Amino acid sequence: MTQAAKSLKERFFHAFLFEILAIGLCAPAAAWAMDKPLWDMGVLTAVIALIALLWNMVYNAGFDRLENRMGWTRTLRLRVVHACGFELGLLLIVIPLAAWWLGISLWQAFVLDIALVLFYLPYAFFYNLAYDKSRARVIAWLERRASRPGRAGQSCA
Repeated sequence: MTQAAKSLKERFFHAFLFEILAIGLCAPAAAWAMDKPLWDMGVLTAVIALIALLWNMVYNAGFDRLENRMGWTRTLRLRVVHACGFELGLLLIVIPLAAWWLGISLWQAFVLDIALVLFYLPYAFFYNLAYDKSRARVIAWLERRASRPGRAGQSCA
């Protein structure tokens, strides 16, 4: 099944929720693992999240267009390819930023980013899988609700 068109508002919600949950999980763990202040890791993860939010919107819009143009179905394999492609692009952006902010070498920033990727790959996979299933249920519920007699033209104002 190809995905129905998503509005900019929905894309923002999807990406924002993804990043808020990730910051809450990553910042404390990274601060502990790197023996850095929670503030430093919190700011870094928040900035990375902002970058990832923008990258997520751009990447997913492009991926959806490609998916619909090619007639692909969101199989497990395609979901893995999707997550890997996203993380590879983000890796190229984050390494120099992390090295500069934490005052570490590019190699150390690379290792840190690999650790983040090892978290984000399964996180992105399961988050997007859950989002897709939840979205399908919400859309089906809205369609059922709209088709009930006496509901036509009513608004939730």
